Amino acid sequence: MKELTIDATVENIDDVTDFINAELEAVDCPMKAQIQFDVAIDEMFGNIAHYAYGSEVGSATVRFDYDEASRTASITFIDSGIPFDPLKQSEPDVTLSAQERKIGGLGIFLVKKSMDSMEYKYLDGKNILTIKKKLS
Repeated sequence: MKELTIDATVENIDDVTDFINAELEAVDCPMKAQIQFDVAIDEMFGNIAHYAYGSEVGSATVRFDYDEASRTASITFIDSGIPFDPLKQSEPDVTLSAQERKIGGLGIFLVKKSMDSMEYKYLDGKNILTIKKKLS
């Protein structure tokens, strides 16, 4: 397991992406899965940066785990911000046009669809979100 603790700011999304991409490259991750993880990082870390701490800047820890036997990579996002369970958000109606659809929720929906699993828990004052994907 490797982890990075960093200020939860939009400016740090690239640093988080670079950290995870280095780990994914080390385990020979296919490019398609790497791009899906990049989108997930942008969405999940971006949500922490925008909403977890209100107008304040807090920190977030991003943890990378890899299970070689199952070739499964997981990324865990941990923050001490406002409790927020993205799995309880209603899915956007993707049958509507972009003009008709309510703003918000599409990024979380895309992450759910591109990952094999997504788990959330709130423990000891921390939001803990883990996404997992098997690397084919």
